Amino acid sequence: MFEIVFLGTSASAPSVHRGLSAQVIKHNEYRFLVDCGEGTQRQILQSGIGFKNLNRILITHSHLDHILGLAGLLSTFMRWEAIEYLDIYAGKASIERIHDLLYGVVLRNTPAPMPIHLVQIQPGIIVDEDDFSVTAFPVFHRGQDCFGYRFEEKGKRPFLVEKAEQLGVEPGPLRKDLAGGQAVTLPGGRIIQPDEVLGPMKAGTRFVHVGDVGSTDNLVAECMGADTLVIEATYLEEEADMARQFAHLTARRAAELASTCKVGQLLLTHISRRYREKDVLAEAQAIFPNTIVARDFDTFSSKRK
Repeated sequence: MFEIVFLGTSASAPSVHRGLSAQVIKHNEYRFLVDCGEGTQRQILQSGIGFKNLNRILITHSHLDHILGLAGLLSTFMRWEAIEYLDIYAGKASIERIHDLLYGVVLRNTPAPMPIHLVQIQPGIIVDEDDFSVTAFPVFHRGQDCFGYRFEEKGKRPFLVEKAEQLGVEPGPLRKDLAGGQAVTLPGGRIIQPDEVLGPMKAGTRFVHVGDVGSTDNLVAECMGADTLVIEATYLEEEADMARQFAHLTARRAAELASTCKVGQLLLTHISRRYREKDVLAEAQAIFPNTIVARDFDTFSSKRK
């Protein structure tokens, strides 16, 4: 299961009720901050999630409304909070701009309060843990090196408790070893193989996050079958020409992608203050009913049905 906390859901500039782009993705003890718009450190505090384990930041692209908050966040780490390290993942253009922001403006020959690693990414797996992975994929927006991110739990074979009981495997370390794929020996000397107590492989949760994007042509394969799709909806269809001009999506086009890819739920963000939320929602739900327009501090769970 993945959990997402929306910290900022506005497009381009903050509004009275929406901060700039930032979300936290959680998986067990892991936390990823996706984008870091201006004021993100305050949103983190107000959300109550705190800074613990917030060591990895994924940047979708280099526009200021998605990265300016890194300056304030680093300043906060320098004075009030402590983490062991900070890894920032982004494309080449974003890394260059972030380097200038952090080292040319915030630090300016001052030692960083923790090791900072600016990781220039390419399409492919960028994080690979025991039970999940994070894959970066290219998206089309204004500028170079724009990325979306796919979070995927690795498939698991469910442990069949009834089978274990029939074979005399008591609860405890032996069951844990079998669940981990290791054969075990019972007290009487009988050897039990994992295949005897494990069911067929089941796919894990797939969660896809797309930031600003102007075309969905290359996103179908990336989003197909996702349990949750987070994507922008900066414009309404009545201003589709402007959306194309600035390489953004309308709510309708976001919903059409969700419908084509048969996703479980669609969460819309990057909402322009020129529109009413109910109008954005109505346009998307006419195409894809299981749509929600996210608000700041909304929290959603994503789990394979």
